Amino acid sequence: MNEAFRRGVRLGVPFSLAGFLISLSFGVLAVRSGFTPLQAIVMSAVVHAGSAQFAGLSIVAAGGGALPGVLAGSLMNARFLAMGIAIAPSLTGGPLRRAVEAQAVVDPSWALANRGDGTFDRWQLIGSTVPQYVGWVSGTVVGAFAGDLLGDTDRFGLDAIFPTFFAGLLLAELRNPRARPVALAGAAIALALVPFTPPGIPILAASAAALVGLRR
Repeated sequence: MNEAFRRGVRLGVPFSLAGFLISLSFGVLAVRSGFTPLQAIVMSAVVHAGSAQFAGLSIVAAGGGALPGVLAGSLMNARFLAMGIAIAPSLTGGPLRRAVEAQAVVDPSWALANRGDGTFDRWQLIGSTVPQYVGWVSGTVVGAFAGDLLGDTDRFGLDAIFPTFFAGLLLAELRNPRARPVALAGAAIALALVPFTPPGIPILAASAAALVGLRR
């Protein structure tokens, strides 16, 4: 097995544990909002994106309907457009293979695969996503079927995991001199917009900083 892939798997395990706890909370909330356990699990398996899933869930649970929920989730995930542009030159093969490999782009894996010179290790990207995907889907399964046993998940402080998770990614980027200006710009944009804009807009605007980084 490719050494970069194995290294990616090892690096992805801690993020997998955090993802398990976050998706466990999602599974509980989804079922309590009217989803069936199967619907919650399928959503996690297909979307595999915490911010998008929680955004969509909150709108559907409030009676907003499926279409607004999908649009909200899409807005939350729009940052992947900039991330995809950055990583595209590091993917190889034909269009189908590149599209399949690009499904491994999640926030931690994108950061872990970044070599710091504008290129990405595609095998480390894929390897680090594997345990995260398993942890995410597994957490949803447990939350969806064992939610009644867990009770109120807020008392476990699971709501703090998600922002802490992204703060850790930001700190990792700040250690890289080349990435530091872009990371700081993205953080400043997001913090400035949070009090005034709807959910998703700060992340989308902050992701534009990654496009600036492509020209560095």
